[in-house]
Amino acid sequence: MMVNKVELCGVNTSKLPLLKEEEKEELFARIQAGDEEAREQYIKGNLRLVLSVIKRFDGSNENADDLFQIGCVGLMKAVDHFDPTRMVKFSTYAVPMIIGEIRRYLRDNSSIRVSRSLRDTAYKAIYAKEGYIRQHMKEPTVQEIADEIGIAKEDVVFALDAIQAPMSLHEPVYSDGGDALYVMDQVSDKKNREENWIEELSLEAAMERLNERERYIINLRFFEGKTQMEVADQINISQAQVSRLEKNALKIMRQYLLGC
Repeated sequence: MMVNKVELCGVNTSKLPLLKEEEKEELFARIQAGDEEAREQYIKGNLRLVLSVIKRFDGSNENADDLFQIGCVGLMKAVDHFDPTRMVKFSTYAVPMIIGEIRRYLRDNSSIRVSRSLRDTAYKAIYAKEGYIRQHMKEPTVQEIADEIGIAKEDVVFALDAIQAPMSLHEPVYSDGGDALYVMDQVSDKKNREENWIEELSLEAAMERLNERERYIINLRFFEGKTQMEVADQINISQAQVSRLEKNALKIMRQYLLGC
Protein backbone atom coordinates (compact mmCIF):
# COMPACT_ATOMS: atom_id res chain seq x y z
CA MET A 1 0.00 0.00 0.00
CA MET A 2 1.28 3.45 -0.91
CA VAL A 3 0.15 6.28 1.35
CA ASN A 4 2.79 8.74 0.27
CA LYS A 5 1.21 9.52 -3.07
CA VAL A 6 -0.15 13.01 -3.43
CA GLU A 7 -3.67 12.19 -4.60
CA LEU A 8 -6.07 9.88 -2.75
CA CYS A 9 -9.66 9.43 -3.92
CA GLY A 10 -9.29 12.55 -6.03
CA VAL A 11 -8.10 14.60 -3.02
CA ASN A 12 -4.77 16.42 -3.28
CA THR A 13 -3.29 15.53 0.11
CA SER A 14 -0.51 18.09 -0.26
CA LYS A 15 -3.10 20.86 -0.17
CA LEU A 16 -5.36 19.67 2.64
CA PRO A 17 -6.71 22.66 4.63
CA LEU A 18 -5.79 23.12 8.27
CA LEU A 19 -8.38 24.73 10.53
CA LYS A 20 -7.47 27.08 13.37
CA GLU A 21 -9.06 26.53 16.77
CA GLU A 22 -11.37 29.53 16.43
CA GLU A 23 -12.46 28.29 13.00
CA LYS A 24 -13.25 24.88 14.44
CA GLU A 25 -15.39 26.37 17.19
CA GLU A 26 -17.27 28.59 14.77
CA LEU A 27 -17.88 25.76 12.30
CA PHE A 28 -19.05 23.37 14.97
CA ALA A 29 -21.52 25.90 16.29
CA ARG A 30 -22.93 26.12 12.76
CA ILE A 31 -22.96 22.33 12.44
CA GLN A 32 -25.04 22.02 15.60
CA ALA A 33 -27.46 24.50 14.07
CA GLY A 34 -27.86 22.18 11.08
CA ASP A 35 -25.53 23.91 8.62
CA GLU A 36 -24.52 21.23 6.07
CA GLU A 37 -21.99 23.49 4.38
CA ALA A 38 -20.20 23.99 7.72
CA ARG A 39 -20.20 20.20 8.25
CA GLU A 40 -18.57 19.63 4.88
CA GLN A 41 -15.99 22.34 5.58
CA TYR A 42 -15.23 20.86 9.01
CA ILE A 43 -14.76 17.40 7.51
CA LYS A 44 -12.41 18.74 4.82
CA GLY A 45 -10.46 20.62 7.49
CA ASN A 46 -9.83 17.37 9.38
CA LEU A 47 -8.87 15.07 6.50
CA ARG A 48 -5.29 15.21 7.72
CA LEU A 49 -6.44 13.01 10.60
CA VAL A 50 -7.53 10.34 8.13
CA LEU A 51 -4.24 10.61 6.26
CA SER A 52 -2.23 10.20 9.47
CA VAL A 53 -4.29 7.18 10.52
CA ILE A 54 -4.00 5.24 7.25
CA LYS A 55 -0.21 5.55 7.48
CA ARG A 56 -0.46 3.18 10.43
CA PHE A 57 -1.75 0.52 8.06
CA ASP A 58 1.29 0.58 5.78
CA GLY A 59 1.75 -3.14 6.37
CA SER A 60 -1.63 -4.06 4.89
CA ASN A 61 -2.13 -4.97 1.26
CA GLU A 62 -5.22 -2.80 0.95
CA ASN A 63 -5.42 0.00 -1.59
CA ALA A 64 -4.63 3.37 0.02
CA ASP A 65 -7.57 5.00 -1.76
CA ASP A 66 -9.96 2.45 -0.24
CA LEU A 67 -8.57 2.96 3.25
CA PHE A 68 -8.74 6.73 2.86
CA GLN A 69 -12.37 6.48 1.80
CA ILE A 70 -13.24 4.20 4.73
CA GLY A 71 -11.35 6.50 7.10
CA CYS A 72 -13.46 9.41 5.85
CA VAL A 73 -16.56 7.47 6.86
CA GLY A 74 -15.14 7.19 10.38
CA LEU A 75 -14.34 10.91 10.34
CA MET A 76 -17.91 11.78 9.35
CA LYS A 77 -19.29 9.59 12.12
CA ALA A 78 -16.99 11.37 14.58
CA VAL A 79 -18.21 14.79 13.40
CA ASP A 80 -21.84 13.70 13.75
CA HIS A 81 -21.42 12.38 17.29
CA PHE A 82 -18.82 14.73 18.77
CA ASP A 83 -19.89 16.73 21.82
CA PRO A 84 -17.61 19.78 22.38
CA THR A 85 -19.08 20.33 25.86
CA ARG A 86 -17.15 17.26 27.04
CA MET A 87 -13.93 19.30 26.93
CA VAL A 88 -12.18 16.73 24.77
CA LYS A 89 -10.23 17.63 21.63
CA PHE A 90 -11.95 16.57 18.43
CA SER A 91 -8.80 14.77 17.24
CA THR A 92 -8.68 12.75 20.48
CA TYR A 93 -12.24 11.60 19.86
CA ALA A 94 -12.02 11.18 16.09
CA VAL A 95 -8.82 9.12 15.71
CA PRO A 96 -10.19 6.00 17.50
CA MET A 97 -13.38 6.28 15.43
CA ILE A 98 -11.38 6.41 12.19
CA ILE A 99 -9.15 3.51 13.25
CA GLY A 100 -12.19 1.48 14.27
CA GLU A 101 -13.87 2.02 10.91
CA ILE A 102 -10.75 0.95 9.01
CA ARG A 103 -10.16 -2.10 11.19
CA ARG A 104 -13.78 -3.16 10.77
CA TYR A 105 -13.33 -2.91 7.00
CA LEU A 106 -10.11 -4.96 7.16
CA ARG A 107 -11.79 -7.59 9.32
CA ASP A 108 -14.75 -7.89 6.97
CA ASN A 109 -12.34 -8.39 4.05
CA SER A 110 -9.90 -10.64 5.88
CA SER A 111 -8.98 -14.05 4.48
CA ILE A 112 -8.63 -15.37 8.05
CA ARG A 113 -11.59 -17.61 8.92
CA VAL A 114 -13.32 -16.72 12.20
CA SER A 115 -16.45 -18.50 13.46
CA ARG A 116 -19.78 -16.67 13.18
CA SER A 117 -20.34 -16.76 16.96
CA LEU A 118 -16.94 -15.21 17.65
CA ARG A 119 -17.48 -12.56 15.00
CA ASP A 120 -20.94 -11.73 16.39
CA THR A 121 -19.53 -11.37 19.90
CA ALA A 122 -16.71 -9.17 18.63
CA TYR A 123 -19.08 -6.90 16.70
CA LYS A 124 -21.35 -6.55 19.74
CA ALA A 125 -18.29 -5.51 21.76
CA ILE A 126 -17.18 -3.04 19.08
CA TYR A 127 -20.59 -1.41 18.81
CA ALA A 128 -20.85 -1.22 22.61
CA LYS A 129 -17.42 0.40 22.73
CA GLU A 130 -18.33 2.98 20.10
CA GLY A 131 -21.60 3.75 21.89
CA TYR A 132 -19.71 4.23 25.15
CA ILE A 133 -17.19 6.56 23.49
CA ARG A 134 -19.99 8.66 22.00
CA GLN A 135 -21.68 8.95 25.38
CA HIS A 136 -18.69 9.39 27.69
CA MET A 137 -15.98 10.75 25.33
CA LYS A 138 -13.49 8.16 26.58
CA GLU A 139 -12.70 4.53 25.92
CA PRO A 140 -14.38 1.90 28.11
CA THR A 141 -12.59 -0.88 29.94
CA VAL A 142 -13.08 -4.46 28.80
CA GLN A 143 -15.17 -5.07 31.92
CA GLU A 144 -17.48 -2.16 31.06
CA ILE A 145 -17.95 -3.56 27.55
CA ALA A 146 -18.63 -7.02 28.97
CA ASP A 147 -21.22 -5.62 31.39
CA GLU A 148 -22.92 -3.70 28.58
CA ILE A 149 -23.42 -6.70 26.30
CA GLY A 150 -23.86 -9.32 29.04
CA ILE A 151 -20.92 -11.49 28.06
CA ALA A 152 -18.03 -12.67 30.23
CA LYS A 153 -14.94 -10.46 30.11
CA GLU A 154 -12.76 -13.37 28.99
CA ASP A 155 -15.10 -14.14 26.07
CA VAL A 156 -15.00 -10.50 24.93
CA VAL A 157 -11.19 -10.50 24.94
CA PHE A 158 -11.05 -13.83 23.09
CA ALA A 159 -13.52 -12.65 20.42
CA LEU A 160 -11.76 -9.33 19.85
CA ASP A 161 -8.38 -11.07 19.62
CA ALA A 162 -9.77 -13.52 17.07
CA ILE A 163 -10.72 -10.81 14.57
CA GLN A 164 -7.65 -8.61 14.98
CA ALA A 165 -5.51 -8.16 11.91
CA PRO A 166 -1.84 -9.09 12.47
CA MET A 167 0.26 -6.12 13.59
CA SER A 168 3.98 -5.62 13.41
CA LEU A 169 5.80 -5.30 16.73
CA HIS A 170 7.66 -2.42 15.14
CA GLU A 171 4.53 -0.40 14.37
CA PRO A 172 4.74 3.03 16.04
CA VAL A 173 1.85 3.72 18.43
CA TYR A 174 2.90 7.06 19.92
CA SER A 175 5.43 9.84 19.46
CA ASP A 176 5.99 12.91 21.60
CA GLY A 177 7.90 14.63 18.83
CA GLY A 178 11.10 12.80 19.69
CA ASP A 179 11.56 9.03 20.13
CA ALA A 180 8.63 6.95 18.91
CA LEU A 181 7.11 4.23 21.08
CA TYR A 182 6.45 0.95 19.30
CA VAL A 183 4.09 -1.95 19.88
CA MET A 184 6.96 -4.04 21.23
CA ASP A 185 7.52 -1.39 23.94
CA GLN A 186 3.96 -1.99 25.17
CA VAL A 187 4.29 -5.76 25.44
CA SER A 188 5.12 -7.47 28.70
CA ASP A 189 7.17 -10.56 27.89
CA LYS A 190 8.42 -12.64 30.81
CA LYS A 191 9.93 -15.37 28.62
CA ASN A 192 11.99 -13.38 26.14
CA ARG A 193 13.83 -10.59 27.93
CA GLU A 194 16.78 -10.32 25.57
CA GLU A 195 18.27 -13.34 27.38
CA ASN A 196 19.73 -14.58 24.12
CA TRP A 197 22.40 -11.91 24.19
CA ILE A 198 22.90 -11.42 27.93
CA GLU A 199 22.85 -14.95 29.38
CA GLU A 200 26.48 -15.79 28.70
CA LEU A 201 27.89 -12.30 29.17
CA SER A 202 28.89 -10.34 32.24
CA LEU A 203 25.55 -8.68 32.78
CA GLU A 204 26.30 -7.56 36.30
CA ALA A 205 29.42 -5.71 35.18
CA ALA A 206 27.53 -4.07 32.35
CA MET A 207 24.78 -2.88 34.66
CA GLU A 208 27.36 -1.27 36.94
CA ARG A 209 27.98 1.20 34.11
CA LEU A 210 24.41 2.50 34.57
CA ASN A 211 23.17 5.04 37.05
CA GLU A 212 20.73 3.99 39.76
CA ARG A 213 17.57 4.94 37.85
CA GLU A 214 18.70 3.20 34.66
CA ARG A 215 19.53 0.01 36.58
CA TYR A 216 16.13 0.10 38.24
CA ILE A 217 14.34 0.50 34.89
CA ILE A 218 16.30 -2.33 33.25
CA ASN A 219 15.50 -4.57 36.20
CA LEU A 220 11.77 -3.82 36.02
CA ARG A 221 11.59 -4.16 32.24
CA PHE A 222 13.71 -7.24 31.56
CA PHE A 223 13.75 -9.16 34.85
CA GLU A 224 10.28 -8.47 36.18
CA GLY A 225 8.70 -8.29 32.73
CA LYS A 226 6.86 -5.00 33.24
CA THR A 227 5.66 -2.83 30.36
CA GLN A 228 6.99 0.70 29.91
CA MET A 229 3.66 2.07 31.10
CA GLU A 230 3.87 0.01 34.31
CA VAL A 231 7.43 1.22 34.89
CA ALA A 232 6.36 4.82 34.28
CA ASP A 233 3.58 4.53 36.85
CA GLN A 234 5.90 2.93 39.38
CA ILE A 235 8.63 5.58 39.23
CA ASN A 236 6.29 8.48 38.46
CA ILE A 237 7.66 9.65 35.10
CA SER A 238 6.19 9.60 31.57
CA GLN A 239 6.31 6.54 29.32
CA ALA A 240 8.30 8.54 26.79
CA GLN A 241 10.95 9.22 29.46
CA VAL A 242 11.08 5.54 30.34
CA SER A 243 11.62 4.71 26.67
CA ARG A 244 14.51 7.17 26.33
CA LEU A 245 16.18 6.02 29.57
CA GLU A 246 15.77 2.38 28.60
CA LYS A 247 17.24 2.89 25.12
CA ASN A 248 20.20 4.79 26.55
CA ALA A 249 20.83 2.14 29.21
CA LEU A 250 20.74 -0.68 26.68
CA LYS A 251 23.11 1.25 24.42
CA ILE A 252 25.60 1.65 27.28
CA MET A 253 25.35 -2.04 28.18
CA ARG A 254 25.80 -3.19 24.59
CA GLN A 255 28.81 -0.94 24.12
CA TYR A 256 30.43 -2.44 27.21
CA LEU A 257 29.54 -6.04 26.42
CA LEU A 258 30.60 -5.80 22.78
CA GLY A 259 33.74 -3.82 23.59
CA CYS A 260 32.65 -0.85 21.49
